Amino acid sequence: MSDTVPGKTVADVQAIVDRSAYLTWLGLRIERVEPGIIDLTATWRPEWVANPDIGQTQGGILASVLDFAANFSLIDHAGGPVPTVDLRIDYHRLAKQGDLVVQGRAMKTGRQISWAEAVVYDRQGNLLASGRGTFMTVQKPK
Repeated sequence: MSDTVPGKTVADVQAIVDRSAYLTWLGLRIERVEPGIIDLTATWRPEWVANPDIGQTQGGILASVLDFAANFSLIDHAGGPVPTVDLRIDYHRLAKQGDLVVQGRAMKTGRQISWAEAVVYDRQGNLLASGRGTFMTVQKPK
């Protein structure tokens, strides 16, 4: 069996997003899918605000999009979404009202466990958060 499952396109991944109420609520739009790479945007929603006094976006939103991007950077290797084993998030800057630009990159793919990282920026290119995850990639489609 090869190390990748060919044929995953932007439309394929968007269809997975569109089947999930939560991912749809996050407003995820897939921009690019290549082996080991995914780029996407998340459309800002007023419900993301954790602190209305300063307009801060809830950190869990950032963690969610980072987990998604890291996980889906492995989609050509694993064939689909995979369980997250561990996820570490670093918050670099306060996220405020605005869409999020997210990039995921596979770092090391394995037969059972794989590692990936992701970064999230605001539309002005400011790094808001980064994350690294371990994912269980043991099951591949036949």
